[in-house]
Amino acid sequence: MSTTIHHSLDGRAHADAMDDHTDPDPEVPDKARGPRRFGASYKARVLAEYESLDKAAKGALLRREGLYSSLLSEWRSQRDRGAMTELAKPSGRPPADPKDHEIARLRRRNEQLEADLDTARKVIEVQGKLSALLEQLATDSAPETRGETK
Repeated sequence: MSTTIHHSLDGRAHADAMDDHTDPDPEVPDKARGPRRFGASYKARVLAEYESLDKAAKGALLRREGLYSSLLSEWRSQRDRGAMTELAKPSGRPPADPKDHEIARLRRRNEQLEADLDTARKVIEVQGKLSALLEQLATDSAPETRGETK
């Protein structure tokens, strides 16, 4: 009778295991990874190794590196076109020439000095008009002396 009880306990445990569903992880990855990027030295090394191997070893190399043969064909055509030297160049903006920075600084300074010169010309013009006006007022208000001396 103990075997019957034992089997029924096992059956119940087995049924509980089937009812116990594990939900999938609801966590969503932050961001999908972009396409892989390969440097020129890596491409050259893999191509050199690939071309020196037999057919079976070539397949093993592709599996080991996670590459497709079509990708190697593209790399080979790039190498044949001479694009490998172009690919080896650093990407991004080229560094700024110090001469360009100096030219920009001098242009800003020139604009500032021209603005100051315009202001000075206006001040001189106003001073000239003021001087002429004061001279005119001085001559208009000066008493006429009819040849009399004091």
